[in-house]
Amino acid sequence: MPGYLPLDGRSGTGHGARLMRFEGPGTLLRIFIGESDRWAGKPLYEAIVQVVRAEGLAGATVIRGIEGFGADSRIHTARILRLSEDLPVVVEIVDTPENIERILPRLDEMIGEGLVTIERVHVVFYRSSRPE
Repeated sequence: MPGYLPLDGRSGTGHGARLMRFEGPGTLLRIFIGESDRWAGKPLYEAIVQVVRAEGLAGATVIRGIEGFGADSRIHTARILRLSEDLPVVVEIVDTPENIERILPRLDEMIGEGLVTIERVHVVFYRSSRPE
């Protein structure tokens, strides 16, 4: 059953905090861009994280790849012999389907070249809860 459940007997966060567990449907949004892509004078991945945070989404993670290629088939790599200044970057955002849908028009404005994937996921989320 989706919702918050207390996890009795688990207090890995210390100071009397209890862990709460949320389980339910979610949406995973992955944005594949290049490290050198920019928006409003800053790296695009940084701008995306700032926008989704300001919009109140649950969170975002930026992952820097060590090698990859895109639609132009040009290899981007971190290998010393072919050091690239445009390594692949993936921004992952997991939230409710409604929140992901809400942020898509803003991302459309920001992403010039890249790939976006959207997947339904089953979320198991843990958070500490302080006793009242």
